[in-house]
Amino acid sequence: MSYRTHLYPNPNNMAKNTKPSVKPLGDRVLLQRIEEAEEIKGGIIIPDTAKEKPQEAKVIALGTGGLDKDGKKLPFNVKVGDKVLVGKYAGQEVKLDDVTYLLLSESEILAVIE
Repeated sequence: MSYRTHLYPNPNNMAKNTKPSVKPLGDRVLLQRIEEAEEIKGGIIIPDTAKEKPQEAKVIALGTGGLDKDGKKLPFNVKVGDKVLVGKYAGQEVKLDDVTYLLLSESEILAVIE
């Protein structure tokens, strides 16, 4: 490794393929929204602020699990790697290592895409 690459690592190789070091609690799920390819219709470019939030997301991490009335742990209906549908304004956006994730309760997930 050269002196230059040691001091100035390539930012394109950092944090994109690494799993965030966060563990959701309870029945919460950490998701990453799946961005759709940008489409230009009629030569008009829509700014990012006017675009709708994507509703598809990928499950990144699962919480510790919810509990029922008797204190038994409830299994998750989703697993890491699943592609899911969520509401446009569901959950809480969290930024970790310059990547924006979505933290929400499993009950806010609308469907699993197979």
